[in-house]
Amino acid sequence: MLKLDGSRISLNDYCKAVSAATRLQVSRSIQDKIAHAHKIVIKIAMGDEPVYGLNTGLGGNLGYRLKPDEISDFQMQIIKGRAVACGEPLPESTGRGILLARIISAAQGYSGISLELFQHLIAVFEAGISPVVPEFGSIGDSDLLQNSHSALAVLGEGDVWLEGKIVSASDALKKSKLSPPPLKPKEGLAMVSHSGLTVALTAKALLETQRSLEMVKSTVIMSYEEYGANQKVLDDEINNLRHSPCHLKVTQWLRKNLKGSEQKPRRIQEALSFRTVPSVVGAAQHALEHSISVWGDEANGSSNSPVVLEADEMYSSANFHTPALALSIEAISLALAGVANGSVQRMQRIMNSELSGLPKYLSPVGDGSAGFVPSQKTASALNTEIRHAALPITFNPAPISDGVEDMAPNTPAAAKKLLRQLHPFNLLFGLEALIACQALGLRKPGNKSELTAKLHKAIRSEVSMLIEDKPLGQDINTVTKILVSETKLSC
Repeated sequence: MLKLDGSRISLNDYCKAVSAATRLQVSRSIQDKIAHAHKIVIKIAMGDEPVYGLNTGLGGNLGYRLKPDEISDFQMQIIKGRAVACGEPLPESTGRGILLARIISAAQGYSGISLELFQHLIAVFEAGISPVVPEFGSIGDSDLLQNSHSALAVLGEGDVWLEGKIVSASDALKKSKLSPPPLKPKEGLAMVSHSGLTVALTAKALLETQRSLEMVKSTVIMSYEEYGANQKVLDDEINNLRHSPCHLKVTQWLRKNLKGSEQKPRRIQEALSFRTVPSVVGAAQHALEHSISVWGDEANGSSNSPVVLEADEMYSSANFHTPALALSIEAISLALAGVANGSVQRMQRIMNSELSGLPKYLSPVGDGSAGFVPSQKTASALNTEIRHAALPITFNPAPISDGVEDMAPNTPAAAKKLLRQLHPFNLLFGLEALIACQALGLRKPGNKSELTAKLHKAIRSEVSMLIEDKPLGQDINTVTKILVSETKLSC
């Protein structure tokens, strides 16, 4: 059950509703607000005052004035004329996320849609029907094009996802005994002019980043233990001397989860890739938490234009412009590049017998054995992909629509870029965990932390220790999957 009563919807609330069968409970006050706003729309639509998108054309056609008898027919024209996104379908969860985002935003009461259409959107969502939406089309200034495909689907045209399969939208609605209401003034524009795709894609990217950073911390614990790293650098007395963002939070997590491990440091100071974990991972954690906060503002706000105000007025807005969210996503990508570099450096330190005190390249047999040294190329290749994905994508948009739309944040592109970055990022830490397991088997510390013992057991249940040279590619994939499955999230 997800309650729509005016209270703030969290990222976890949203993701849980997207990922499972969920009923939406709408308060009476919200229903009354939606109904009142729609009455304002009908009243203004019959008047003489020009209102963008209500009784005028859109974009470069702003100067065209609709006649009163054209307004209703224009609603479906708005949707059909802008359903020009292309590429492969986005995942089913994204289509479901777009629909839920439109519902949450419309529940603010400023979109001007009728209560009948609002209730239809809820019924479609609760029936498990998700619009099929193509991948490319949004520049982040209202996800107009992809939202148009979503709107057509919930109105019975185009295709939808149902039970994991793509089917005709009309057939799916009939199967669920749903009949879309005819569109009234303003509803066509309200169905397409919002940030639903942006909300859906960034939510997925933020959730996956949460998981990846938990994987990072778990892997670092293993690397600390197998390297015999000096843990004094994690003491509170030292770290309280500077309050870098999330630095203390990560430090305390590491120290807590290293309890029970062997405390026999081999040197007084380690390489920076070990010592700076709290600062580097803390910076990424801070970037993530900031972006989650910005996401919450976007998901719980009204991105409509024009917007229906409580003073019985309608005005154009720029509330669909999402640069803050785009920049916060870019900050995460940059931070992850720093985290990844630390992983590459730790793996090289671990394989260096003079630094680790372990056999060269972690090979038990020595001589001409390659051991794990070829995996340094793998790590470097993965790091290159991660760094490339950290390059910004949110600047320099092309002006469109006769120059009227001359700014764009490209927020969906930033979210998709972050999701692509997380694939090699996770594999990199799967490789570090595999190497840490090998080193633990060679060092054989007297005591392990509870977390390390758990992960070591899970990995060794599926991946054997390297005794003589063998193919390691599939082992990296397997360990990455184990880390993902062992990572616990609240959503």
